[in-house]
Amino acid sequence: MNKKMMMDIVKKQLALDMNCLVSDFDGDETRYCEARLNEGRRLFDRQEPFLEVVTMGKSVVVSADKAIIDYIKPALQSKSRDDIFNAPFLYGQSIYYIPDPKKLKRYKSHRKFDFIEKRNAEIHELYKLSGFENALMYNPNHPRPDVIALCALHNDVIVAIAGASADSEAMWQIGIDVLPKYRNLGLATALVSDLAIKIIEEGRVPYYGTASSNIASQAVAFKSGFIPTWMCSYKNVFDGTTPYEGEYQKHVIINK
Repeated sequence: MNKKMMMDIVKKQLALDMNCLVSDFDGDETRYCEARLNEGRRLFDRQEPFLEVVTMGKSVVVSADKAIIDYIKPALQSKSRDDIFNAPFLYGQSIYYIPDPKKLKRYKSHRKFDFIEKRNAEIHELYKLSGFENALMYNPNHPRPDVIALCALHNDVIVAIAGASADSEAMWQIGIDVLPKYRNLGLATALVSDLAIKIIEEGRVPYYGTASSNIASQAVAFKSGFIPTWMCSYKNVFDGTTPYEGEYQKHVIINK
């Protein structure tokens, strides 16, 4: 599977998720689509009302529930891509990466660490461990189940895990956690790169997501051979507040 093949699969997947055409990602316009729960979509929870904004670098695709789409269009009309992602009813931006197969490197171990692999139900025994919430779902009945976990051991103790969740039939997402004492040793890069190769060998597209503010996680993506491919809004708020506003107000008092 080469980079172009993976890119084509990503576009098809996003088109299912957003209920748009594959060609909508290649234009220079903002496209508006009525959201639907299409068969084959990635099984993420959806807010009500639902709104998601995606760009692959050119056009912007806006997918929204029928009840709000006619209100969204005037607010975003004639806005640039960057201004759209700064709309007051959106918050949070996630960047997603797919690998360049030519840059991936296979690891069987790393320095003083041994690697072990667990698949499907074998992964459930890892749920007794804490500190790996980015790598594992911790739920044997999750709609996006853990399918591969690649673990690094030091003195027979698991100190890092890269996990793959089956977000759809075509795309598996990689998450990585390294215990604080073992960070900055190259473990995350080795595990993510090796896991990406294993996912490709399964005939799926591996992808990696990170918040736009998480520089350390973005560095892992680049070092592991991944390239930025698309960005999407994280969630939405239509009442002018944020989900954390009450929490912030406990600690910050502004005198007017």
